[in-house]
Amino acid sequence: MKPTVKPQDISAIGNSEHRDPFDVLGMHPVKVKNKKAIAVRAYFYDVKESYVYVPEEDTLYPMEQTPGTGFFEAIFPERQEPFRYQLETLDDNGQRTRFHDVYSFWPILTEDDLYLFGEGRHYKIYEKLGCHLMNHQGVDGALFAVWAPSAKRVSVVGDFNHWDGRRHPMRMRGASGVWELFIPDLKEGDLYKFEIKTQLGHLYLKTDPYAFYCQRRPETSSIIANINKFQWEDQEWLIKREHENPLNRPVSIYEVHLGSWKRVTEENNRFLTYRELADQLIPYVKEMGYTHIELLPVAEHPFDESWGYQVTGYYAPTSRFGQPEDLMYLINASHNAGIGVIVDWVPAHFPRDSFGLPYFDGTFLYEHADPRRGEHKDWGTLIFNYGRNEVRNFLVANALFWFDKYHIDGIRVDAVASMLYLDYSKKEGEWIPNRFGGRENLEAIDFIKEMNAKAYEYFPGVMTIAEESTAWPGVSHPVHLGGLGFMFKWNMGWMNDMLTYMSKDPLYRRYHHGMITFALLYAFHENFVLVLSHDEVVHGKRSLLDKMPGDMWQKFANLRAFYGFMMGHPGKKLLFMGSEFGQWIEWDSNKGLDWNLLDYEPHQKLQRYVRDLNHVYKTEPALYRHDSKYQSFEWIDFYDSDNSVISFMRKSLERDQDTLVFVCNFTPVPRHNYRIGAPLPGFYKEIINSDWHIYGGSGIDNGGGCTADSLPWQGQPYSLDISLPPLGTVILKIS
Repeated sequence: MKPTVKPQDISAIGNSEHRDPFDVLGMHPVKVKNKKAIAVRAYFYDVKESYVYVPEEDTLYPMEQTPGTGFFEAIFPERQEPFRYQLETLDDNGQRTRFHDVYSFWPILTEDDLYLFGEGRHYKIYEKLGCHLMNHQGVDGALFAVWAPSAKRVSVVGDFNHWDGRRHPMRMRGASGVWELFIPDLKEGDLYKFEIKTQLGHLYLKTDPYAFYCQRRPETSSIIANINKFQWEDQEWLIKREHENPLNRPVSIYEVHLGSWKRVTEENNRFLTYRELADQLIPYVKEMGYTHIELLPVAEHPFDESWGYQVTGYYAPTSRFGQPEDLMYLINASHNAGIGVIVDWVPAHFPRDSFGLPYFDGTFLYEHADPRRGEHKDWGTLIFNYGRNEVRNFLVANALFWFDKYHIDGIRVDAVASMLYLDYSKKEGEWIPNRFGGRENLEAIDFIKEMNAKAYEYFPGVMTIAEESTAWPGVSHPVHLGGLGFMFKWNMGWMNDMLTYMSKDPLYRRYHHGMITFALLYAFHENFVLVLSHDEVVHGKRSLLDKMPGDMWQKFANLRAFYGFMMGHPGKKLLFMGSEFGQWIEWDSNKGLDWNLLDYEPHQKLQRYVRDLNHVYKTEPALYRHDSKYQSFEWIDFYDSDNSVISFMRKSLERDQDTLVFVCNFTPVPRHNYRIGAPLPGFYKEIINSDWHIYGGSGIDNGGGCTADSLPWQGQPYSLDISLPPLGTVILKIS
């Protein structure tokens, strides 16, 4: 019998170039001799015979093969309505296989899904695109959907079809650019990719941009995963978070690179798993008094030395440490220990790896075509095209995805400055001005605002934090007030000034006194996080301890004095792992921290000091309650540059009795009978002294505290006669 389809359609199917194979294959109403009938069609490349199996009849109907092709067709002249069926094939080896026909299933994505995605406003697009296990028309399988508008053909390939792109070509959904296919009988753990044939006939194998799980490097396949099966036990935490404002809460962050916090050296220096980290990292963070951990990027990435900042799997936690539910276990354990989790997020750029996003469908899809808009030469990466609705949707939904599916409490957005400025790290002629002739990236700014607005709309109580190093105004101001909408901004200026100051010989610090005080000129323009991050202990910058001048005792004393000052300075706090116990060498991402240093007393005592500082910070409202208000800080004296001494107060604004007095001596000279102003009468208890013996100091203190004299001093109605330890910070509280 002559086929009921045109030869060119058979040829297009055979060449795997038909934009909608559902128009040809599967079940279709036809006319045979001017009478209505039903046809079932299939195309195979390696079978001898093919049949239609009708379960309700338990009958096989042979299909007729068009000579010279793999096209098979069976006509049912007595049927006019669709019916359930399966296909059965016989190959050259005599192997019979019965299976559901991929092209018998209706489309799943709705017109609303496609419309909202095209508008850039489908904020749960991760529940539609990618791969999703489901039951469709009574059959278990997996839905695949991918955006590739300029592709000639897109197929799903994997072990299940011998990685042959001819076997499972997808259907294009109208003008949306989205390709879709439901494949029955697939299961969790199956590997897959998208094979994309470009308009020029080139074949690309691409990892799923929305994959929930991927192979561990150097392999690059996506893995079918069900990320909805984990049993969360953090509902109490989430409810509490929703009703709290981090601006008014203590935020002391322990920044962690999961691959190098600890290694199992006796097992070939392997990584700890997410679950092992839950058992070891979380109790340590809790004991040390931190309120949050911040994880360097946990999304999948191919190159270890990128530390996760060159992402290829935006929706997939890295498989280096386990499966998706294992990361959920870690976050769940953190919440149950009272610790929040912040994740570094990288929407500024992506790597050029050919299996990833670059040139995805044979065109510049996620990136710009013009390298003056689309390249970060310093990093060798590509810049997202934020002006394209679907790209913006991919990124905004990705931020929401981590809040939604992984219950994280915050994202720290990497390299914000590079997103804001078109000429970032570029020379004249290497960038293109915006439509107004300026250097601002208007599309990126709109994306950032939308991401922040939606994060707080859908997940009240979370944090978005900008790593932003310029003077861009209103980074941490709400979008509706003209800001970018972040809750916090990293205080890079404070970090640079203080590290420069602290690295100087104390003899010369008197000439750089303004470096201590300068940050207070802008401290309340934004909601800041004071950061001593991973970036400051790599690439020849030395560890924090090694940056300090002097002999070994002075290095530790300098660092303790610095940490004490940091705790009193307005702003939330962040310290990179290892800095809490005095790592001597720079951070090396290929090995664990030098935990053996804790066998030595100076490191033990520094760790205890940081722990005690954190606990003071969490229990003293003056240090966090009104952190972003200028009324919470008052200088006592910042003029004493000759002695390199500063003194100031932190206030809670609710109770005068919560006021804390900080005095910092940044020289190795003890200063007895040093008088400072005091706001109130009474006894001032010495609650922390970085020079106490228990912290490795010389033991110069104030005998537990001192009583204010009725002698006005430095603009205050009272004064204190105190002893200042060498290279020390003293914290006093009215009792």
